[in-house]
Amino acid sequence: MDLNLLVALDALLAEGSVAGAARRMNLSAPAMSRTLARIRDAVGDPVLVRAGRRLVPTPRAIELRDRVRTVVEDAQALLRPEGAADLSTLQRTFTIRASDYAAGVFGAGLSAAAARQAPGITLRFADQGKEDVNALREGRIDLDIGVLGGETGPEIRVQTLLQDRFVGVVRAGHPLLQGDMTAERFAAATHVGASRRGRTRGPIDAALDRLGLARRVALVMPSFYAALLTAAASDIVAALPRAVVARAAGLGLAVQSFDLPVAVPTITVIQTWHPRFDKDAGHRWLRQLVKATIVDTAAP
Repeated sequence: MDLNLLVALDALLAEGSVAGAARRMNLSAPAMSRTLARIRDAVGDPVLVRAGRRLVPTPRAIELRDRVRTVVEDAQALLRPEGAADLSTLQRTFTIRASDYAAGVFGAGLSAAAARQAPGITLRFADQGKEDVNALREGRIDLDIGVLGGETGPEIRVQTLLQDRFVGVVRAGHPLLQGDMTAERFAAATHVGASRRGRTRGPIDAALDRLGLARRVALVMPSFYAALLTAAASDIVAALPRAVVARAAGLGLAVQSFDLPVAVPTITVIQTWHPRFDKDAGHRWLRQLVKATIVDTAAP
């Protein structure tokens, strides 16, 4: 029996396409097609069949999917050393899914710390996308850094990294900085929102609602940093995590922050991973490095 067929079958069932599985296994599409033919002979089932322009799994393939994934994970764990990683010789690419908040604030420090300890390591930051937990389960990402709030899955490991809070941000010399910062003055200003999904309302608006106030969000940006640059170049007001503003100020961007005149929930930043990496020495090193770097960066 060629056990490599199990690895290929796992990739085909995870990707749902020959091309996707080929990219995942660094093979050509024709080579993966030939492997699929061998899998069909071995299983005695078509496994994937065409439905229009895409391939869909057969009932037999659906039945096999979780079992194949478990066997492949067990085999990888069996051949993975559990001792301490030799960081001086470790050659590995870690894929970290992170928000622009985490990557922008902590990415440089994390990269510098990794280069000092393990020069052969490559850190690849991936966009959050749909933030599905299957990316962790299927091994498409090694670590997920984000804000607590979404579904993580019952088996997923979760570790809290830090607490942050929102502050108001304006350009240096903004008229809003003159006098007391009241909820009325804050609400009367023109605001920029930061939302990947284009939302114009959030916790700040709910807090203003309770005071009988409303603000005008004239502009919505897809990231905290786009909103920050907008505030720095205009009279528009932004509300951003404190760590983002501190990072920008440290780099010389002419902005000033202030405490919000309304109470909004704090931000809990977490890292999550799949339990199959619990005893992986390299992954354990990465998790410890992420936590130490984020705590050290956020402390000032």
